[in-house]
Amino acid sequence: MYCADRINQKTRMVGNIPRLLTILLLAVVMTGCGNSAGRFSSTPNLYSTGRNYPAQGVSEALRTVTPQMYFVTDRAQVKQGENSAGYGLARSNSMVFGAAKVQFGDTKDWEDLVQRTHSDSGQRFSSLVVQPAREVVRFPATPLPFERLNGRIHNLAGPEQEYQQQVRLFQAAISDEIKRTGNGRILIYVHGVKNQFDDSLTVLANLWHFTGRESLPIAFSWPAGNSGIFGYFKDVEAGEFSIFHLKEFLRMLADIPEVEDIDIVAHSRGTVVVTSALRELIIEQRGKGRKPKLALKTGTLILAAADLDVGVMQQRLMAEHFAEAFEQINVYINSNDSALHLSSALTSAPRFGASSAADFSLGELESLGRIGLVNFIQVEKAGSAYGHSYFRQNPAVMSDIALTLRTRAFPGGTLRPLELDEQNLWTLHPDYPLESLPDLSQFYDR
Repeated sequence: MYCADRINQKTRMVGNIPRLLTILLLAVVMTGCGNSAGRFSSTPNLYSTGRNYPAQGVSEALRTVTPQMYFVTDRAQVKQGENSAGYGLARSNSMVFGAAKVQFGDTKDWEDLVQRTHSDSGQRFSSLVVQPAREVVRFPATPLPFERLNGRIHNLAGPEQEYQQQVRLFQAAISDEIKRTGNGRILIYVHGVKNQFDDSLTVLANLWHFTGRESLPIAFSWPAGNSGIFGYFKDVEAGEFSIFHLKEFLRMLADIPEVEDIDIVAHSRGTVVVTSALRELIIEQRGKGRKPKLALKTGTLILAAADLDVGVMQQRLMAEHFAEAFEQINVYINSNDSALHLSSALTSAPRFGASSAADFSLGELESLGRIGLVNFIQVEKAGSAYGHSYFRQNPAVMSDIALTLRTRAFPGGTLRPLELDEQNLWTLHPDYPLESLPDLSQFYDR
């Protein structure tokens, strides 16, 4: 039975048993569902006709079947070998920047990979394999030792200098990679609950590959992946723990001269971690009299299957005019997302990624439509085969993500031919964009 089918079955039982037992039962089902993060995604509709993948535009240095993914994590280290490291479920106060190669299945070479990128499922490979990770920079544990002088709190000089030295090493490593590949745009992926460290890298590899390898890929991997009855709640708290480290990571990136724009894709509970960190950074920049979009170099923000309380989103993001800090925000929603219905049952609040027009106050969607920065995209027939992770497995959704990040286009035009309904929601059909496939030849040249 599919995970989504099991969730639906358990959700229907909610009204028949005590609430505490319901919470325990639903938590078991949620944390027990299978994870397919290590699979190569289904061929996006955009590439299924045998064209549109920008193979010739990919930097020579990146035409490989074992590309290097980068990561920032505050997971505790698990030793794997003499010079390699893995990362588990425990938290670490010390943030790490590192790299790991991801093997694209049994592909022979770049030409073989490009051919399979355009092929149907019968000709593709089934898995992505993460090779041992290596640490590049390890930051001192936070919070740094501090003292109060002249009415203000300051970090002690020695620990602060040590921390800033690691910041410089991180920034130098990113600058070097940008110069090597010619990619000044950063692509960050932030996962949700029940994800292991390797999962964040394999999903990132999928996103990066299908969006044309035109960016520097970095996963922010927070200490999720707890199992058992209370695994979901442990992961939620772990996400709160990681917000400060994500803020530090984004600050450091934005201060690198070679970085042009920072695109972020967040999934499920990762959307809470991301939007919380970004909200605080935006308020900080406004307090300094700066425009957040310019100071933070924020590009496109993609929120997929957001496990985010609708009311919290309205009061903490919409009311704060959060959207003005981005080129655009794309929110993929599926009203039949069973995992989010579970989360709603556990928290007694509707979730953003399973919302509909009825979840918004009169005029809210119209206001968002007027500013033209936030796009709510309804995914038709996401299906139990794709489940909660439809954003990377559904060929239509992956096509729209690729079109967004490759062309920077807004929905509704020839490059992203989505349809707008009377409620100001964009509709993503299962065969999108095959009915009006755009010509992307103008984007092949770097």
